[in-house]
Amino acid sequence: MVSYVWPIALVVLSNTVYQICAKEVPAGMNAFASLTVTYLVGALASGVLFFVTGNGAGILQEYGRLNWAPFVMGLVVVGLEAGWIYAYKAGWPVSTAFIVQSAILAGFLLTVGYMLYHEPLAWNKIAGVVICLVGLYVMNYR
Repeated sequence: MVSYVWPIALVVLSNTVYQICAKEVPAGMNAFASLTVTYLVGALASGVLFFVTGNGAGILQEYGRLNWAPFVMGLVVVGLEAGWIYAYKAGWPVSTAFIVQSAILAGFLLTVGYMLYHEPLAWNKIAGVVICLVGLYVMNYR
């Protein structure tokens, strides 16, 4: 059970701190300049964690297993990071921006899961997305 829960707890904790950091990037700073520091720190942390958690394999051996995904992920992460920074600079409140994107993302990922990975499209999943969208309406209704 712990091996099932801790990754989600890590994501929740990391995402909470991440949203705070994205909101606190100085308004006048170029988002991409900020991201160069973010990725340098991330690369160093990843390198240290590779050696701390590694199974004895060399990093070059691991690089030999690469496919397209880490390269595309690198580009996509830049889009995610810049998108959040610019959303907060545009005035999105931290209390709603994440909920809005999460509700929309849930619908997209439901479709992706069904089409690419043949995950079942159950009524409760569809109902969950509809409830999220209704929640968005309620949150933004003035």
